[in-house]
Amino acid sequence: MTPFDVFVLTLVAGSVAFSLITLVGFVRLPDVFARAHAASKAETLGALLGLGAAALALDDGQATLKVGVLALFVLVTGPTAAHAIVRAAVRSGEKPWSRTDSSSEKTRASTHTATGGEK
Repeated sequence: MTPFDVFVLTLVAGSVAFSLITLVGFVRLPDVFARAHAASKAETLGALLGLGAAALALDDGQATLKVGVLALFVLVTGPTAAHAIVRAAVRSGEKPWSRTDSSSEKTRASTHTATGGEK
């Protein structure tokens, strides 16, 4: 295995890692605003790393150019789509999640006052 192969595999590993981070963000984050953040940042970087690895592995001028155009398309459309989703959520009246809205925080607050408050 050459150092070039190791570099390409590192790019692929980075792509997979950022894609998994995006998946965890979609599952764990509480609302559309936070999920759009995960989609716009981590997924775009993951896709760009994967496309970079493909461009290097193909080692063909025309194919590399096509992958470069595709990377530019992903770079422009990923964050734009996330912005459009967030804007639609704001226009539909969706409120961003906050810690004070959660029921666990209310429960914690009532327990806190029942025990005499913070010392």
